[in-house]
Amino acid sequence: MKKGKAIFLLCVLVFLYAPILILVVYSFTDATQIGAIRGLSFHNYVTLFTTPELTGMIVGTVFLALGAAAIATVLGTAGAIGSFYSRRRVGSMISTMNQIPVVNADVVTGFSICILLVVVFGVSKDSFVPLVAGHVTLCAPFVYLSVIPRLKQMDPSIYEAALDLGATPVEALRRVVIPQIGPGILSGFALAVTLSLDDYFIATYTKPATFDTISTYVVNATKGAQTEIKTALWALSAVIFVIVVLIVVMMNVRAKKQMAGGRRPYEN
Repeated sequence: MKKGKAIFLLCVLVFLYAPILILVVYSFTDATQIGAIRGLSFHNYVTLFTTPELTGMIVGTVFLALGAAAIATVLGTAGAIGSFYSRRRVGSMISTMNQIPVVNADVVTGFSICILLVVVFGVSKDSFVPLVAGHVTLCAPFVYLSVIPRLKQMDPSIYEAALDLGATPVEALRRVVIPQIGPGILSGFALAVTLSLDDYFIATYTKPATFDTISTYVVNATKGAQTEIKTALWALSAVIFVIVVLIVVMMNVRAKKQMAGGRRPYEN
């Protein structure tokens, strides 16, 4: 039984990580296609970090993700707090409405935002307004879902207690509620950044013609880019994978240290 579980777990891990590890290996070679490993080389990484087209695309995508995630975090957190402190019927309605963008297809969301802003309101598609609005719409519901469990774990009476002790509603929110739900807000922000970086369909419908995110660039590059650009994207995949692994390891190490010190993870 234990051997069966171990074999099953091994198969799952291989299925999940083998393709990524293959790309990592090939990113350190001179190979022009998957299938034949040539000599070891850092040429792909040099191309990745010295080609203005690639560096501009990466920097633009990161700034887009951070900006959209920041806006989505504010909106999602505000929605979660409003839903939590509303009447049961109102809170239930807000929660139900929040589920719609989550289960809705990204292609429908992107196309709808493009029509609403560009066709109805006349916003120029050459601006970044439709793109940012689309990513905020994608990310905010997930921030809501990250924050609302922390609110439910919190004692709802502490907000009223702060008001009884003389705090204004804004002070009670800033000094009492926000610190309690801080880990949920941080998790929601991190999830929003990931979703924005990963999005393809919404960006395709809403981005300016002269701008590419990592996802749209990679898809377009597979159709007609130069070989050295395609292989440089292997290096980009390896860099993203290593960054994600380091972040996850650091978060887990921090959580274990705090648990060993008698505190809950992320508790101040």
